[in-house]
Amino acid sequence: MIWVLVFLLIAYTVLIICLAIGFKKIDNFKVENIASKTKFSIVIPFRNEAKNLPNLVNSILKLNYPKILVEFIFVDDDSTDDSVAIIENFISIITNDEQGVISKQTNKKILPKLRIRFRILKNKRKSNSPKKDAITTAIYEAKYNWIITTDADCILPENWLNAFDNIIQKNNPKMIVAPVNYKVKNTFLEQFQLLDFMSMQGTTIGSFGINFPFLCNGANLAYCKNDFLKLNGFDGNDNIASGDDIFLFEKFLENDKNSVQYLKSKAAIVTTFPAKSWQELIQQRTRWAAKTSNFKALKVKIIGLIVLLTNAFVIAFLLIGSVKTIYIPFGLKLIADWFLLKPTLQFFNHKMDFIKWYIPASFWYPFFSSYVIFKTIFFKYKWKGRTFKK
Repeated sequence: MIWVLVFLLIAYTVLIICLAIGFKKIDNFKVENIASKTKFSIVIPFRNEAKNLPNLVNSILKLNYPKILVEFIFVDDDSTDDSVAIIENFISIITNDEQGVISKQTNKKILPKLRIRFRILKNKRKSNSPKKDAITTAIYEAKYNWIITTDADCILPENWLNAFDNIIQKNNPKMIVAPVNYKVKNTFLEQFQLLDFMSMQGTTIGSFGINFPFLCNGANLAYCKNDFLKLNGFDGNDNIASGDDIFLFEKFLENDKNSVQYLKSKAAIVTTFPAKSWQELIQQRTRWAAKTSNFKALKVKIIGLIVLLTNAFVIAFLLIGSVKTIYIPFGLKLIADWFLLKPTLQFFNHKMDFIKWYIPASFWYPFFSSYVIFKTIFFKYKWKGRTFKK
């Protein structure tokens, strides 16, 4: 058992160090003041997001990008709250503002600069994945070739579209993976989620740096409509409820790996919020974990297995190890993780209390992740009031 743990810790440490090196290899993308050219269709699926939509639509108003080049497509997935009414009210206000006013000097109508195109569509259900259906519904209705997906509980930075436009004009990609951040409170639940989420963000960036990308996040993902249709969209994985991002990501990589790029720019960071309870968090992570067994790449599955077994053996030593050895594997994993977490936290402008939050969260993580995997294998999970199987 000891030698197995030693092997796993070595493999895990090498993996984390490689990702940390890869993280530094991806240069920060500088957004320049160039003429905006790219037209975007922003796709936002939603279901019962009345509490979050005001934050999103307010951030949309603040976007520093020519509104004539953008359309926003909201897709209602059978909401039972006031989500649709909130968006309709927002559109009504914008429409009235765009009517303009009559100038007293010239007696001519002065039209404001604000011209945002909004649409609300009803989700057309065709599969076991409501979100994939919603995105597909929007894409078939989208006017522009560049699609960006985000979530209704997100806040968009003002130069978000400028960053995407810059990298498209400079590098001519077909898919762009961009960063997602958490806005957290000073509680163990939210700080734990921050560290977990930052590890995934760091892994995403680092994997691009070592030329082996295997993660992305649909809350900030852009791709060409033409290529989406060419690759038959979500066909082949629409029986899986989640994975609207990762399975499409795999298709783009398989088709043309070099055309899939990471946008490492603070101007492109979309902000969202952590789960508000442990129960909600477990349901969320179970949903995320449910798709991992369907990854195509064998190397990705091996990486997942190394992480899973490392956590399992750390738990075993914490529970049955001797007083002299009990903290050795935990301490080694703690140090290894910090190599990647530290630069990631700095990029996302987070300060971490090492003693108060990082050590307790790291101690709890192996137990938490193992329980999520157990729940994923043997139980169903809930998402937006619906129950799904793995």
